[in-house]
Amino acid sequence: MNRPLVGISTYLEASARWGVWDLPATLLPAGYARMVREAGGLAVLLPPDAPEFAAQAVARLDAVVVAGGPDVEPARYGAGRDPRTGPPAPERDAWEAALIGAALESGRPLLGVCRGMQLLNVVCGGSLTQHLDGHGGAGGATGVFGSHPVTPVPGSRYASLVPEACDVPTYHHQAVDRMGTGLVASAHAADGTVEAVELPGAHWVLGVQWHPEAGDDPRVVRGLVEAVRG
Repeated sequence: MNRPLVGISTYLEASARWGVWDLPATLLPAGYARMVREAGGLAVLLPPDAPEFAAQAVARLDAVVVAGGPDVEPARYGAGRDPRTGPPAPERDAWEAALIGAALESGRPLLGVCRGMQLLNVVCGGSLTQHLDGHGGAGGATGVFGSHPVTPVPGSRYASLVPEACDVPTYHHQAVDRMGTGLVASAHAADGTVEAVELPGAHWVLGVQWHPEAGDDPRVVRGLVEAVRG
C-alpha cells in the first residue's frame, strides 16, 4: 500500500550543533516524523521557503502538518506585543501561513500542532491570548513537557477520534482568544482554554494545542492519514 505523503513544517535555526559542526540548520524534533510513520504516512520535511511557492509544495503532498514552535507575531492579528511574547519569526510565520492557506484552498487534510493551531486560527481571522499560566512545562520548567487533561466537544471531529477526556503532553503559554472564521472549538482544558479547533464539514482540518509527537496516542495523526485514504 502506498503511504500518504505528509509534509511537516520545520525550524530554521541560525546555529545547531552535531558532531564537529555548528552551522545554520533546518531541523524538526524526531517525534513528528515518528508519529506520521506510525500512523501509516510518509513524512516529508518542509523547510521555510518563499510563501509564493507554498501552493506548489502542497500540491505535491497528500496532507500537511504545521509543527509547534515560536510565538506568532502579534501584528498578524492586529495586536501590540506583550512583553512576555517571544521573539518574532517572520519568515516562518509567512511560510507556514502560506502552507495553511494552500491546504485550505486545495482541500488537503491539515493538522496544526500547538503553534500550528494558533497560526491556523490567525490565518482564519482570529486572535490569540498572548500569555496564560498553567499550560507550560512540568512544574514551570523550561524545555520539559507538562501534562493536563482535555475534554472533547461531543459531535466534533476530534471527539470522533478521541471520544474520552485524556491527558495530553503540553507546552505553551499562548492560546486562542477570538475564534477564526469558520472554526469551532472541539476540545477544552479544565480552565476553559480552547485545546482543539476544527473546520466542520467534509474538509479535514484540525488544530490541537498540545504535542501529540511527544506522547504515545496515535489517534489524531491516524485520523489525518485516514482522511487522505478516504
